[in-house]
Amino acid sequence: MNYKLVFRLLGRLMVMEAVLMIPSLAVALLYGGGDAPAFLLAIGITSFAGALLSFLLKPEREDLTARDGMAVAGLSWVILSFFGALPFVLSGAIPHMVDAYFEAVSGFTTTGSTILTEIEHLPRGVLFWRSFTHWIGGMGVLVFTLAVLPRLSGRTSHLARAESPGPTFSKLLPKMGDTAKILYLLYFVLSITETVCLLLAGMNLYDALIHTFGTAGTGGFSNYNASVGAFHSPLIEWIIGTFMMLFGVNFAIYFHLMRREKEPILQSEELWTYLGIVAAATLLVTLDILPRYGAFFEALRNAYFQVTSIVSTTGFGTADFNLWPLFSRTLILLLMCMGACAGSTAGGFKTSRILILGKSAYRDLEHTLQPRKVAVVRLEGKAVSEATLAQVGVYLSLWVVLAVVGTLLISLEAEDFVTAFTAVLTTLSNVGPGLGGVGPTENFAAFSPAAKLLLSFLMLAGRLEIYPILLLFSPHVWRKN
Repeated sequence: MNYKLVFRLLGRLMVMEAVLMIPSLAVALLYGGGDAPAFLLAIGITSFAGALLSFLLKPEREDLTARDGMAVAGLSWVILSFFGALPFVLSGAIPHMVDAYFEAVSGFTTTGSTILTEIEHLPRGVLFWRSFTHWIGGMGVLVFTLAVLPRLSGRTSHLARAESPGPTFSKLLPKMGDTAKILYLLYFVLSITETVCLLLAGMNLYDALIHTFGTAGTGGFSNYNASVGAFHSPLIEWIIGTFMMLFGVNFAIYFHLMRREKEPILQSEELWTYLGIVAAATLLVTLDILPRYGAFFEALRNAYFQVTSIVSTTGFGTADFNLWPLFSRTLILLLMCMGACAGSTAGGFKTSRILILGKSAYRDLEHTLQPRKVAVVRLEGKAVSEATLAQVGVYLSLWVVLAVVGTLLISLEAEDFVTAFTAVLTTLSNVGPGLGGVGPTENFAAFSPAAKLLLSFLMLAGRLEIYPILLLFSPHVWRKN
């Protein structure tokens, strides 16, 4: 590892994080909740630590290897979550560091799980920062840095690849910096559009921004205990539900749409599979919960919102699906695992990986019947390499291992299996709410500090697609180049 380069980059990221705390400081000063000193101190500590690393370390080489990129990705999310927890602790909103770290990790990884039992009494600056971490983490801390900073090194694609969701990574434009700028332009446009729609639907600006941050980052933090259900507005639910679905789409689709390229959109198997699953799941849940709600459109609205919330791994709530029939709860559990599209802000296993696994299994069945037949797995008209097929299989294996081991460890203190399993599943998939004791009206406050740290690790592993976090435990990564 090129230690000086890695820690210099981490220092720059910390300075960037300090800058990103300034809007929350402005909100704290505007509303006068007494949390402004906490933000001033947090900004000072974070910027000072980042400046030390940025300016004192002078690497001999600026070449960023794949190993360095993985190390920066893994370490950056751990460190930024630590400093991102400072406003919670310093303001007294979350006095215990482990709890504050859990909340910060949940924010940056866009998970939305919380240890808070009472939200509405917290200072507005703190709540703004809590939700703003979703927006920062949604597109990626490193992608944001690549978009706004000069060229960091010769191979910046290693940074974006290390934290990009999905089985493959491709640049939209030849230069990684230009790709990052395009991604954030699309992110801004969608975010602004949603904010305007929510304002027109009757929200005030503060609430609209909070819920846009949660939707755009597919995180789900709200400033109300009842989440989106607090507004009692079908129009707001339809708007947020639709944008949750839109932010679950691969951003490359919006790039092609911007360039008026119809063919890549029409040929996108992942897009149409994702939309088909949302439509089918919404219809099935609607029919299942219809006796509970009586009116078809009432059931449809609740089903659509919760399906889009879970499949996009956002986690906003308008109804307690913990009380829904078993069929609907089982379907929601499956959607937690699946997630949305690769290249989106959503978590989960990703639709593209499910398609690749399904096609690979079908090819193997065909090969059993016709051993001499040579078949190639194709996705969206392109051949999927054997290396990618193997990588998807390994990823599934690691994902299952983390889920099983995590469930075993959490079951040591959870009240029941459903609570233990879905607590692990919802954090690993970056969804937010689970079932049982961690359902949409519950929280994670009852877990011990050790369990919260384990669940924080799972959130980080899920957001970073497992490899960058696990590689931090490999001695090979820490050897000098």
